[in-house]
Amino acid sequence: MSLTYAIGDIHGSLDKLERLMLQCEQDASGQPATFVFLGDYIDRGPQSFGVIAYLIAMQSRFGDRVIALKGNHEAMALGAIDGETPLRLWFMQGGDETLESYGGVGPAELPQEHVAWMRSLRLTHDDGLRLFVHAGIDPQKPLAAQVESALLWIREPFLSHTGDYGRLIVHGHTPQLTGAPDLRSNRLDIDTAAVFGGPLTAAVFDDTQAPPLRILQAW
Repeated sequence: MSLTYAIGDIHGSLDKLERLMLQCEQDASGQPATFVFLGDYIDRGPQSFGVIAYLIAMQSRFGDRVIALKGNHEAMALGAIDGETPLRLWFMQGGDETLESYGGVGPAELPQEHVAWMRSLRLTHDDGLRLFVHAGIDPQKPLAAQVESALLWIREPFLSHTGDYGRLIVHGHTPQLTGAPDLRSNRLDIDTAAVFGGPLTAAVFDDTQAPPLRILQAW
């Protein structure tokens, strides 16, 4: 049986990420495992540099078994680097904490390896049972016709939609301040507000059913 671990919004919470990855390793007990990270690795928390370095190293070690998706915060950072997003808008969303984690540099001075990595991030991952994405999808469009802005930013009408998408949509972006994931019939939100004092969450899946087998959390 192959396992998939989906990890919610990290936001510079490197300590929680390291603890959660230890739990995932213990949970897998040597079984083949794929890791899907749902975006928002940077901003707000203190260790954005460390989180990206950790994920780059993890991909180098495990190859295509580590899938990193783009979040709206990576998109904002790239917009600031490219001069397309005003710095003040990025800073309002925690971009100043990200630059501080790199030693107080400006956007143009960020390591090219890390910038290239952010540019390489995918928007979705579809395993046949589940569609993994940062924010969600536009319920009014088929899965194959989604646009980037919705995948990175949408909340409504996605969050209140009750229709069947043909996949369980596994997403983050909307923090659950209770610390518990929000599982519905058609979607699962695993952003449990790690940067706001909540846990970092991993949902564990296999290939026999769409819903998660169990939930792992690191506080």
